[in-house]
Amino acid sequence: MTLSGGIPSIDVVAARQQADEASAIIVDVREPNEYAAVRVEGSALYPLSTFVVRFNELPRDRRLLVLCQSGSRSMAATAHLLHNGWPDVSNVTGGIDAWQRAGLPVHRGPMAPDEGGLPER
Repeated sequence: MTLSGGIPSIDVVAARQQADEASAIIVDVREPNEYAAVRVEGSALYPLSTFVVRFNELPRDRRLLVLCQSGSRSMAATAHLLHNGWPDVSNVTGGIDAWQRAGLPVHRGPMAPDEGGLPER
């Protein structure tokens, strides 16, 4: 993990590993149309446009990895969570763009009814 502008950050390969191990939740802060186009399986959709009214739904007892298109919006959301007392939050460096460049798996197309919610414990 590195610090980017004082914000904890994680690369996409480490983020995938932590999400696969169920030790972390990927929180996608892009808008629903962006999420429908391409997304990380199992990620929770919390668009930045509604983030300030919904962030309290996110668990404080799980590691959160915040993702957007390229890393800017997710950095703002990560800073917001840290400022509001979430103890273990990191920005996913490079966002979904870096995820795809790394050849990591993604889903595309219409979302299933249960997609985008918080994963079960």
